Amino acid sequence: MVIENFVSKLSKKQSKILALFADTVFISIAFWASVFLLSEKAQLNFNQGLIITYFLTLITSLFIFIQIGLYRAILSYIDTKVLFLVTSAITVSTISLVLYMTFFDLNMIKAFPFLYGTQLVALVGGGRVFFKAITNSNYAKNTEDVIVYGAGEAGTQLAIALRNGGQYNVSAFIDDDGSKFGKKIHGVDVYQYENLLELLEDKNVTKLLLAIPSLSSERRREILLKLEHLPIKVQSIPSINELIQGKHQIDDIHDVDVKDLLGRSPVSPNKQLLQANIKNKIVMVSGAGGSIGSELCRQIIRQEPAKLILFELSEYALYKIEKELESIQNTEGLNVKIFPLIGSVQRSNRIEAILQSFKVDTLYHAAAYKHVPLVEFNVVEGVRNNVFGTLALANAAIKAKVETFVLISTDKAVRPTNVMGATKRMAELILQALDKESVHTRFCMVRFGNVLGSSGSVVPLFRKQIANGGPVTITHPEITRYFMTIPEASQLVIQAGAMAKGGEVFVLDMGKPVKIFDLALKMIHLSGLKVQGEDSDTGIEIKYTGLRPGEKLYEELLIGDNVSGTKHERIMCANEQFLPWGELKLLVDELDNACHNFEHARIRNILLNAPTAFNPSNGIEDLVWAAKGVLNETE
Repeated sequence: MVIENFVSKLSKKQSKILALFADTVFISIAFWASVFLLSEKAQLNFNQGLIITYFLTLITSLFIFIQIGLYRAILSYIDTKVLFLVTSAITVSTISLVLYMTFFDLNMIKAFPFLYGTQLVALVGGGRVFFKAITNSNYAKNTEDVIVYGAGEAGTQLAIALRNGGQYNVSAFIDDDGSKFGKKIHGVDVYQYENLLELLEDKNVTKLLLAIPSLSSERRREILLKLEHLPIKVQSIPSINELIQGKHQIDDIHDVDVKDLLGRSPVSPNKQLLQANIKNKIVMVSGAGGSIGSELCRQIIRQEPAKLILFELSEYALYKIEKELESIQNTEGLNVKIFPLIGSVQRSNRIEAILQSFKVDTLYHAAAYKHVPLVEFNVVEGVRNNVFGTLALANAAIKAKVETFVLISTDKAVRPTNVMGATKRMAELILQALDKESVHTRFCMVRFGNVLGSSGSVVPLFRKQIANGGPVTITHPEITRYFMTIPEASQLVIQAGAMAKGGEVFVLDMGKPVKIFDLALKMIHLSGLKVQGEDSDTGIEIKYTGLRPGEKLYEELLIGDNVSGTKHERIMCANEQFLPWGELKLLVDELDNACHNFEHARIRNILLNAPTAFNPSNGIEDLVWAAKGVLNETE
């Protein structure tokens, strides 16, 4: 216990000094013990030559031990590589002994070097095994027991990294490969999945770590569905791409990514489509600091445009994405000129000056107010930004002869039940109409659903609520949503824009809709927790809060059935009706006047009469309008 505590408190430098001192003692014991045991037979005399041979052998051996790397964390880590180094070092030490004794013409027999080397193996190698046993004993007492799912190369490397980290102790491996069952990896047994429940009952295990970075999304989802019902927290290591790119270490353990629960494998992008509107062109992104806008910038810069213009209203968001893009440039050796510009898409003179001054070729319009309840509470600003901001940017693009204008739209624009969706559909109608009026600029829209990790997404909210012990809040037990990762959505947006001929509404294949209740359930279970009401009254409570203003139970991506495929399997093209610009302009002008006078009832009527299929699920929720109504009542 005393030795154990002493060793556990040593720093790395102290451990190396201790190991060096121990080896000095071991070499001395091996040398002089061999001399005494064979002195009569070898007729060795305690003369100056023997003493010099001892010191030279000692110095040479320690020098070799240091050079070969025998003192790098030797007390906390040992494997077959270290044992090989020990054997190699002892062999060199023995050879040096023979050379020195020959040089000083010392009488010796063949057994002397053999006896010296054998004792050195026992002392140097055995000493390390002894210290390792002590540190392992202390390590096991102060670490958290985990099970690693995956006994391949990644699982093996993870186990080594965790052992050296001193936080986790791998008590078992699980693998689906039958040839590995019953084997040991660094002294840890490999079991099959069928043994997992029994292991959880026998061992005091708190976590299961997925060490399967190279598996397909579908296979990962299958495994997670198997693990979901087990009473253990499931975490994962980074993906194989993240490991290769050096973004994370193998022991960077994190919660299971929700995209793994969706089981959707991204399709490899078409490089030609990715580069068509970007390579060597001048590209601008409005809303460059937002969830989608920032990812578009990351994707765009890797396609090496001549210039990338970041247009953003938020100073902090603009600063953040600019610094990140500079870091990407330095890391990946890119040479793209980045221009961070502050401004609002509603300021016509500002955006006209930008587009004409920089001679922008391609414009991705991601700036929008998209949070449904907030737009319901701020109707005029929602209309101003989403409708008139898009109109101002589109007119500026036409004047500046921008080649391609891509609008980031939303599934909420389809038969909208909220102001946000209605404004996005109005933005689509404006671009469809203006495309027929424009000679140089082709306009297109890309419509898709929710993206994982965006601002306002349920995923980070659920994760925070689970970490706080609940409750997890869901608006309605039947609510469903489409989900896609931000990188995949951004890649598809770029590729869709490259296929535009003018006026198209592109629709992304979002896969199957996800029931939010099921998503919450899986996140709770994979955190090693239960939902209140499952077997007991304890656990995470799921609380229903009711649909928010303007919120739908189900989202749609298509207005009609007139849809066709494209050269990309996950991008469809919807052929939808729209008004000519001459007719639409009358509605837009009327809407502008209503917003200017803060006439909320009139704004609603205009949106209802426009070809947006607007069908509000609630009354006017604007906070200023409501406050004004209350004031009028009290006057």
